[in-house]
Amino acid sequence: MKIATFSLPMMYGDHHVIAVKELLTALPGITDIYASSAFQTVEVQYDESSVTEAEITAQLEQAGYLGELSMPVETGVVTMDRERDKAFFRHTAAFAQLGTSVGFGQQIPEVTRPLWPCPGITPVREKQMD
Repeated sequence: MKIATFSLPMMYGDHHVIAVKELLTALPGITDIYASSAFQTVEVQYDESSVTEAEITAQLEQAGYLGELSMPVETGVVTMDRERDKAFFRHTAAFAQLGTSVGFGQQIPEVTRPLWPCPGITPVREKQMD
């Protein structure tokens, strides 16, 4: 038996842990899986005569868990009227009487959830009944 550890930046929630475990148990030769969304890491114990580390990596890559989380990053630039084009996700205002920034707001273009794309999960577009 061999143990391999993978860093999975896209495994940021417990629903991903379940999906990764289901994904990996479908491969032959996987004997044990320890996955943590808190550490974004999965440790896989496998029989190297049945499956290779490259096959495990390919399975995780195909599912989208090995890539970086492609989210826009907030800048530390205070947005003044003249700098509005340079700032991203920073919506603050400076007032002459205070001389400092007094507010912050974040705009998220997608109304479903802020962390899309989310591998293995798609947004719910209509209300579902139990």
